[in-house]
Amino acid sequence: MVDNNWVQYLSKYFRTQGAAFAAAIAFYTCLPVPISWTLEFRGIARLAPAIGLMIGGILGLVDAGLQFLGMPVLTRSALVVLSGITVTGGLHLDGAMDTADGLAVGDPQRRLEVMADSATGAFGAMAAIAIVLLKTAALSELNGDRWLALMAVAGWGRWGQLVAIARYPYLKATGKGAFHKDTLYSPLHFLPGLFLLLGLSGLQIILDRDRWLLAAGMALGGAAIAILTGAWFNRRLGGHTGDTYGAVVEWTEALLLCLLAALQN
Repeated sequence: MVDNNWVQYLSKYFRTQGAAFAAAIAFYTCLPVPISWTLEFRGIARLAPAIGLMIGGILGLVDAGLQFLGMPVLTRSALVVLSGITVTGGLHLDGAMDTADGLAVGDPQRRLEVMADSATGAFGAMAAIAIVLLKTAALSELNGDRWLALMAVAGWGRWGQLVAIARYPYLKATGKGAFHKDTLYSPLHFLPGLFLLLGLSGLQIILDRDRWLLAAGMALGGAAIAILTGAWFNRRLGGHTGDTYGAVVEWTEALLLCLLAALQN
């Protein structure tokens, strides 16, 4: 006979995980979540890498569909990048823009005040243009397994976000990212996302052994860029905010795409 306690435990576990995953989708994307679903936002940062893989998979499908329609590669790449902004509602790009405006201020005491201002400054606009251009140009240079690269950069960007949330202090008492600090994250929380992302590199080698250098760059470069990006923002600001969490995602994605484009050629 099956132990009823185990059945109840597993049932509760899967309900809890399902509520957390639904909350992560609702928070990190604009994808519709049925209003009847239970949402549990506590600790959703640990699911961010998985959400990134899902977003990258969606963008891979968009890319494949546009390719099937005969769309030229540069136009296709631009539409894929814009689709990524649409899926996330510009959440992370907005953070990157606000962060750029804040870092442009010479007085460290005023940086958080400027970042909290909803108005976009010149440096924020330039940061957004740079990110979109870098992503579009780099993606257009990738000529094989683009769906895999899209999943990798989206996953590593959000893995870097998780590292920043767990590793560095939050600079404001309130804010759109403050609730992440309500949960204590241990190194064990990094491992599921890390294994999934390393698995993508392994899959790249399985699909094409000649692209082993690209697979290595995807793994080692992805981890390094994700960690160093969060560390750089921490050094400049003395901690993180919800805006810098978004900036970590965007700059990790852009820089890793550039690295993959360079390693392919």
